[in-house]
Amino acid sequence: MKLTPNFFMKRLFLVLILSFAFGATSRAQEGIPVYFDYLADNYYLVYPSMAGIGQGGKIRLTARKQWFNVDEAPSLQTFNAHFRVGDRSGVGGILFNDSNGYHSQVGFKMTYAHHLRLASDFRVLNQLSFGLSAGIILSSLDETEFRSVIPDPVVTGVKNTTSYYNIDLGVSYSLFEFYAHAAVLNLLGTGRDLYTAAEFDNLRRYLFSVGYVFGRSEWRVEPSVLLQLTEFTEEKTVDLNAKLYKDVSFGTVWGGLSYRRSFDGAQFQQDGSFGEQRLQLFTPIVGVNWGNWMFSYNYSYQMGDIRFDNGGFHQITLGYDIGQEKGNRYDCYCPAANY
Repeated sequence: MKLTPNFFMKRLFLVLILSFAFGATSRAQEGIPVYFDYLADNYYLVYPSMAGIGQGGKIRLTARKQWFNVDEAPSLQTFNAHFRVGDRSGVGGILFNDSNGYHSQVGFKMTYAHHLRLASDFRVLNQLSFGLSAGIILSSLDETEFRSVIPDPVVTGVKNTTSYYNIDLGVSYSLFEFYAHAAVLNLLGTGRDLYTAAEFDNLRRYLFSVGYVFGRSEWRVEPSVLLQLTEFTEEKTVDLNAKLYKDVSFGTVWGGLSYRRSFDGAQFQQDGSFGEQRLQLFTPIVGVNWGNWMFSYNYSYQMGDIRFDNGGFHQITLGYDIGQEKGNRYDCYCPAANY
């Protein structure tokens, strides 16, 4: 095969297109990337209206690592806690650190949520919730290791850091085992300004979820759907999820499977033929609730002919629930709300 400049330009173009199309899994995003940790009773991480949804509080710590055999591979750590305050309010906070190669971001969010009870008995979960998160993000680009024989005026050779703030809005409705959520993330649209070249500043994303827990015995099943839309790039993905719960003597064990698929694909040329590939992620998840503690693990594997690496993405979540007393629980099998 003859190696020509045109060949290399085609390969570079392919990498850029795939990076753009598969950005949800292969690069750091502005703000907290939406992975699959929400399935570990961690909906507050993506929906501010879930802050203080129950009568007590929840604490969650997550760690995600992609491609262990790749240097500077993407990684993400988050810590969040949210609590009920009074009869109708909830508060929460999120810390996160997201890195990918030479780019990294750290951020902090504070949340207030207002909950409207639509039933006279507090044990009946019939609630409409509204949430607002305000946060600040420090975004960095480390160019200290960039080397070039011919000086490039675009490359500064230093570590550039900028800060900006944004807000998220969310709304949730919970009725016994049924739930529905919606959120607008990065509502203000402001973003980083790290490069001398022009950057887009519309970072808004829209999320929608719906789910239901079937069964009131020791076995229960929970199907759910999450739809995600990025406004500027018009990227759309859908998560199809199913979880199975089993009550045991010490608590509850559960497992499930998530399938993420993009509505848009990237075109590529291979061996003289053209093709199109869409993002496809399969994510099995397992977990256990033991007293007030919760632990879960999920592994995501990307399908398709064109991939950056054959390895998958590992994520663990450790949680602690506060207010687990029986008298403070809703009369439903609703793990995202009961503590």
